Amino acid sequence: MSASRVLVTGASGFVGRALVAKLLASEKFSPVGAGRSLSPDPASGERIHYELGLEVPSETLRGIDTIVHAAARVHDMKASGTDDLEQYRQANSHAALKLAESAARAGVRRFIFISSIKVNGEETRLDRPFTALDAPAPADAYGISKWEAECGLRELAQRTGLEVVIIRPPLVYGPGVKANFLRMVRWVHSGIPLPFGAINNRRSIVAMDNLVGLIIRCIDHPAAPGNTFLVSDGEDLSTTQLLESVARSLAVRSVLIPVPERLVIAGLGLMGKRALAKRLCGSLQVDISRTRDLLEWEPLVTSRQALDHVAVHYLGASQK
Repeated sequence: MSASRVLVTGASGFVGRALVAKLLASEKFSPVGAGRSLSPDPASGERIHYELGLEVPSETLRGIDTIVHAAARVHDMKASGTDDLEQYRQANSHAALKLAESAARAGVRRFIFISSIKVNGEETRLDRPFTALDAPAPADAYGISKWEAECGLRELAQRTGLEVVIIRPPLVYGPGVKANFLRMVRWVHSGIPLPFGAINNRRSIVAMDNLVGLIIRCIDHPAAPGNTFLVSDGEDLSTTQLLESVARSLAVRSVLIPVPERLVIAGLGLMGKRALAKRLCGSLQVDISRTRDLLEWEPLVTSRQALDHVAVHYLGASQK
């Protein structure tokens, strides 16, 4: 039996790079990396040039069994307004639909769209997690653009028979993580006192190994098409617990001051950092029971194991 050819867009990005590496390690798959700038390393597999919004000739897609569309304009906490929405639409909605149309014409069997939990909304009430069946409530340009892409893909699936699978991850972390998660790791490693010792929220996050494992399960599982899947590590942490766990993985002392949550929110608000306050103090939980049941899937690693991997990579990189 020949290996299934899987095209991964955004193959030079955080998720795409990890997915291609895992596919290469399996004899079941023959990955094709698609991105603007891909490593010339022959071990990285077959490659094609791809940019968001540009037409992909159907001929290029012939012989591809599955497309995992991980390329996107990523969320920017500073983005807002009509202009930002249109830019996100062009990159995340229009580009996804253009690629999916080409895929359908070329006879691609399945299209896996990496969406975002922001389609569900920005936060949840404590212990009232989002589910895949909740009414979408995206609140910013990024979330709206992902939701519009989902709607267009579902319509395309009905019209063409292309098998569409949607995955909505929350914050993704793993070795080489950047942005806010890396900033948090640096805070903890520095040993500076942090006023987050009394935050009683709950947030779902997903380790790269767990997200990649779910994507691979969706490539050939018969129950995947036509469904939306939420994903996480299966264990929700408060901000305080997460910082303590990062400190343990880094083998440093956790210096967390138990400042009351309301004072933390007020202080960050006065500094003009209300969005940061929401992420640090608000809850965002996801229910992955439907993902587990339909796909017979379980997270591959625990949060502790994943944070240990992050710490090893971070400490190794900081010594170079």
